Amino acid sequence: MGTRSERRAPVMADVARAAGVSHQTVSRVLNEHPNVREETRIRVLAAIDRLGYRRNMVARALVTRHSRTLGVVSFDTTLYGPASTVYGIERAARAAGYFVSIVSLRTIDRAGVCDAVDYLGDQGVDGIVVVAPQRSAADALADLPTNIPIVAVEGEQEGETPVICVDQMEGARLATSHLLDLGHETVWHISGPSDWLEAEGRVEGWRRTLTAAGREVPELLGGDWSPRSGHAAGRRLATLAERPGRVTAVFVANDQMALGVLRAFAEAGVRVPEQVSIVGFDDIPESEYFTPPLTTVRQDFGAVGRHSIEVLLRRIESPSAAGPERMVILPTLVLRASSSAPPG
Repeated sequence: MGTRSERRAPVMADVARAAGVSHQTVSRVLNEHPNVREETRIRVLAAIDRLGYRRNMVARALVTRHSRTLGVVSFDTTLYGPASTVYGIERAARAAGYFVSIVSLRTIDRAGVCDAVDYLGDQGVDGIVVVAPQRSAADALADLPTNIPIVAVEGEQEGETPVICVDQMEGARLATSHLLDLGHETVWHISGPSDWLEAEGRVEGWRRTLTAAGREVPELLGGDWSPRSGHAAGRRLATLAERPGRVTAVFVANDQMALGVLRAFAEAGVRVPEQVSIVGFDDIPESEYFTPPLTTVRQDFGAVGRHSIEVLLRRIESPSAAGPERMVILPTLVLRASSSAPPG
């Protein structure tokens, strides 16, 4: 008897023979044809699993004119937000029976996004998800081709491209309102890069919440999403925190920068939350193990992935349904030990 690698790979005829059905019935099951009895479908799927049959996707694409492959255009997947978004999209696509081809851009601009979409289109993908967290990527949506279904994640509404996004302003409102409700007079903010739509939304939500409450809006401090930039901003805030009542609460635009702030405060002898409360954004897996555990805003990346794939597949199946569409996912506040009432 030959080894596993020497044995012939099972073909559709083998599945039909094992299940006691015709070749055409196996094909109907694989193509999810509705006119197949449930018991027959179960028997065929069991035979496929038992034999280890793998369908020829190239042949299927020639017959159905669908490759069962979706494209994803992303940027800087080393960052937690974009990486988690892509992971959520990939999981949702696989659950729907699709493969995923990913193009990760070093920098995002109009030409780069258009080139990536053209490249994926040449690969025969059925549709494309563009993760567009930066304004330059969002602006490129208006120039994308209309002959292939496209969905944008975290972009702005541009033309006919549907957008799936987390409500960044609501997340900032949750963080800022939480600190005000604890009794803090105002809340300082360390923002992300100004060209990121997510950072822009968090700044706007923070500012609006303070203004609506009739509170002073402090000077905005900027960062680049990194712990290093959070540490630099934290060192400046630590000097201000030494003045009575000057700084008692900080909303940081992501958890990595909040980690840098915690380090700077620890070095300066500023106690959290006894002297200054901190709230982050993202709820990265490590945030509950910070010292102290970080109060933060959680984004549901799984929901973003599911909804982006649902909308994209609807566009693939019904091209006539195209048109502007925007779906917003609400974030939630996760309470931990880094936030409390102000001193005194």
